[in-house]
Amino acid sequence: MNFDIVIRPIVTEKSLKLVEERNQYTFEVDKRATKNNVSEAISDKFKVTVEKVRIVRIPPKRITWGKKRIQGRKKAIKKAIVTLKNSDSIDLFKVS
Repeated sequence: MNFDIVIRPIVTEKSLKLVEERNQYTFEVDKRATKNNVSEAISDKFKVTVEKVRIVRIPPKRITWGKKRIQGRKKAIKKAIVTLKNSDSIDLFKVS
């Protein structure tokens, strides 16, 4: 592949709750990535066993900011919710 599949982890309250309750981790992925690509990339990068991958496309959103009410758009992203084997975990998402 000529592109990076996993762009960044998504760390929000909801994603941290998924980690605690269901052992599911959320990542922003390339728009061209498939479930198989994501599964292989996560397995290789973090040395874990992936059980399931769900992919969600988030459409771009209109936003307005500033006194002059400047309008723009947030970019569209594709995120993957990866379920790992119960014995595996990724240290990026650990909260002290």
